[in-house]
Amino acid sequence: MQQHSPGIGSGMVAAGVASAKTLPPLPTNVTSAMTPVTSISGFEGKWGALLSHLLDLTYRRHRMNQIPSQEPQRYTQDDEISLVDLAKILIKRWKLMAIVFLVFVLGALAYALLMTRTYEYVSIYQVAEQAPNGDSAVASLETPGAVVAKVNNLYLGPVTRELQNSAGLERLPFELSVSNPSDTQLIRLGSEAAEADSELVAQMHQALLTRIEEGQQELLERRRASLERRLVSAERALDAAQESNSAFAGDLIANYTARVSEIEGQLAQLQEGGVVQVSVQGLEPTGISRSLIMALAIVLGGMLAVIAAFFSQFVALVRNSLSEE
Repeated sequence: MQQHSPGIGSGMVAAGVASAKTLPPLPTNVTSAMTPVTSISGFEGKWGALLSHLLDLTYRRHRMNQIPSQEPQRYTQDDEISLVDLAKILIKRWKLMAIVFLVFVLGALAYALLMTRTYEYVSIYQVAEQAPNGDSAVASLETPGAVVAKVNNLYLGPVTRELQNSAGLERLPFELSVSNPSDTQLIRLGSEAAEADSELVAQMHQALLTRIEEGQQELLERRRASLERRLVSAERALDAAQESNSAFAGDLIANYTARVSEIEGQLAQLQEGGVVQVSVQGLEPTGISRSLIMALAIVLGGMLAVIAAFFSQFVALVRNSLSEE
């Protein structure tokens, strides 16, 4: 067997230790795991050099494992946007924001000033009344619902065509609504139109009211004629009972007298329908007010200005990225 020279082995160990001392200091967890390191100087030959080489590799691997762990944190910090960055964008793009805001607000102001203001025109008709039936305080000769149905289905079409032909229009510049306010004996005609069309609205309302009044008057006359015939019949029966010598003549006289009084009361309670008002203009304009339009324009204009600033910044960043490529 060959004997290794102590001088050569000691020199290799010394060289390994010297090279290990030139490296950066190891972390505490590595040095504690590799103890006892002080015994390296006692080795001779290739074992000392091998241990020194292993120690060097362990340290380098530890350093390589530490470096990548810091990279994601750096990129994460670069991707974050703070409120300061947002404020800088708004300050940088203040001219664009001002232009967008002023254009939107001025456009809304022009629309509010130039838009046609409309008003509601209302006509009211009181339906004819008769003696109440049962517990009701007032009874209409014709129910308001029936009158509304007649206006919508019988009167509105012909009156609209007549008005279009007389005015030379293909379509009327307003709409008509017919309703019966709750718990009333009224018929309400309503139209929303510009002041320039107020005369046309009045003509249409007057024509409809005339037809309603004619229909109500016809019903009233028929009802009055029916009551008068019944009254004449009851009076004749009363006269016959008064001239009769029958034992039941007194009961008949009382019965017919009450009947005559009842019919006369019904005739007295017949009341004709009438027009209450024709195409009265409302005090306030209908639709969206000008103040509301301007308030919405200020809010929406501010929002669009901020969006335009951020979009402009985004376009600038994309353009710079393309130029760098």
